[in-house]
Amino acid sequence: MITLKEVKTKSELKAFVKFPFKIYKNSPYWTPPIINQEIKTFNKKENPVFNDAEATLFLAYKNNEIVGRIAAIINWLEVNGQNQKKMRFGWFDFIDDLEVSKALFNKIETIGKAHGLEYAEGPVGFSNLDKVGVVTEGYENITTMVTWYNHPYYIKHYEAAQYIPEKVYRESRFPFTNVKPEFFHKAQELIKKRYQIKALKFTKTSDVMPYVDEMFDLFNESYASLSSFVAITDIQKAYFKKKFISFINPEYIKFIIDKNEKLIGFAIVMPSFANALQKAKGKLLPFGFKYILDAKKHSKDVNFYLIGIHPEYQNKGIHAVIFNEYYNTFKEKGIETCYRTPELEDNIAIQQIWKHFNPEVYRRRKTYKRVFDK
Repeated sequence: MITLKEVKTKSELKAFVKFPFKIYKNSPYWTPPIINQEIKTFNKKENPVFNDAEATLFLAYKNNEIVGRIAAIINWLEVNGQNQKKMRFGWFDFIDDLEVSKALFNKIETIGKAHGLEYAEGPVGFSNLDKVGVVTEGYENITTMVTWYNHPYYIKHYEAAQYIPEKVYRESRFPFTNVKPEFFHKAQELIKKRYQIKALKFTKTSDVMPYVDEMFDLFNESYASLSSFVAITDIQKAYFKKKFISFINPEYIKFIIDKNEKLIGFAIVMPSFANALQKAKGKLLPFGFKYILDAKKHSKDVNFYLIGIHPEYQNKGIHAVIFNEYYNTFKEKGIETCYRTPELEDNIAIQQIWKHFNPEVYRRRKTYKRVFDK
């Protein structure tokens, strides 16, 4: 018999966060989170997303042992502002037992119906900056710190619950040797002159901070047309600024400004922390900090996290300027492999941007959807 229990205490929340450490204990491909950071994600006093969203966490038990977990999420900005009657769910993990996943899926439907929602989609987080999708191809590759991993058996559980694929994402990589500066070096010089723009270079995080709010505004503008996009609110900007920006090498943040010093393009790249996080095993002490700092300084792999161009400047070659800046930085640091975080497979525009680098799609993931029974 499967029993579901809502997470209410600190010890239950810790058990919720630590459950994947059990089912992926022997996986060389799973990248664990930092436990304390993951716990803070669900702290309503710390994470401002709870001003506009709610999450109810559940643990599944069988024979008094935890065998599954799920976060039932409602983003009211999406529901009320966009009229998307969607029940989100994420942080969804379970043993290979259909009774367990069925019980968790049923809980999602019960909550969704109680709030007048019409369908569920997942796995997703609170917003577009969270992790997304269940892996459907490429299980034999280590995940990045900003993506979920799952065993292959997960898919049959979605199908058994009559969930159907909703969105398809692809993750790509290419060796730095594929980057040929002749594709963009001359072009970027012409583009700079034509549009009177320039690239900003940073060596200190403190120099980045004055531009961060404007960057999030540009993020909202440049991503607004994508499916299920939920804008970042002002209070969330401050949270993400504190949580992420100081964690990123300043030289990996590239901003493009126009003649009036208005931000019209940006890109954020992160060193690969996957191996460091595997060594840390969810803890910053005693050695986790050291592993992460070593990766920040010395990792030869990088992840392209975000790229955004103002709508007025899209399709005008601004990416050539950004790529030229990264080429110089990566060459100096001896970068070997470039990874791209999940991108919608039907986002042809973003695929065109990368085509000259001959990227290899090494993993696909999907979100799944189910319309609730009437």
